[in-house]
Amino acid sequence: MDYSKMFRLDGRTAVVVGAGGGIGKETARGLAGQGARVICADIRGDAAKETASLIGDLGQAYDLDVLDSAAVFAAAGEFAGADILVYTQAVNVRKRLLDYTTDEFDRVVSLNLRASFELIRAFGAPMVSRGRGSIIGFSSIRSVTTEPGQGVYAATKAALVQLTRTAAAEFGPSGVRVNVVAPGVVETPLTQPIMDNAAWADAYANKSALRRWASASEMAGAVCYLASDAASFVTGSVLFVDGGWTAIDGRFEPPA
Repeated sequence: MDYSKMFRLDGRTAVVVGAGGGIGKETARGLAGQGARVICADIRGDAAKETASLIGDLGQAYDLDVLDSAAVFAAAGEFAGADILVYTQAVNVRKRLLDYTTDEFDRVVSLNLRASFELIRAFGAPMVSRGRGSIIGFSSIRSVTTEPGQGVYAATKAALVQLTRTAAAEFGPSGVRVNVVAPGVVETPLTQPIMDNAAWADAYANKSALRRWASASEMAGAVCYLASDAASFVTGSVLFVDGGWTAIDGRFEPPA
């Protein structure tokens, strides 16, 4: 092991799904910072182009609707030599279970879970054939802890962990690693409505040991680690990047 290069990704190709904004955008930039060529995939073509332009010569924009199975498998064929797949797409409908509609349930499950299933299969197959690769998804602290209004989202994030572990077991003999990052609360456009509510934002900040929200850029290091040779013996794992949220109670500090 050349420890001076253990985190470097020079010569490797990464496909980042959801690269148009938030965590996906910063992940794409982080991977490029370690030398990877990055395919910035997003349903929002203009946003993907913006991220690719920030990366420069190592970036390439790609329009992709992950709810279109044929499009997902076509992308996997076009980038069959990809060494790294990162997928960040997710949606949340904040409603209590008795208020949920079937259409809302299908919307959350389709994007968070079914699309992840398709991406793992589509990009995993050529990786298994080549005998190498790293697949990195995004779960959440909601995979292990939830609250009213988070039921369906939490269920998809917990299911994604088990899907990842199964893929790790099945792909591992071929040298392909599969892991997930589980963020806590992260400042992104999707969480802006919560951040705009001072009481809600402060309550979430105080749930973590670090007493603050994360920035999207703070997720990039975990992805670069899991994609690199530094994590060559890491597979089937959940890497919590949650500021200690899941390590502490977060509700009350006793006097002693």
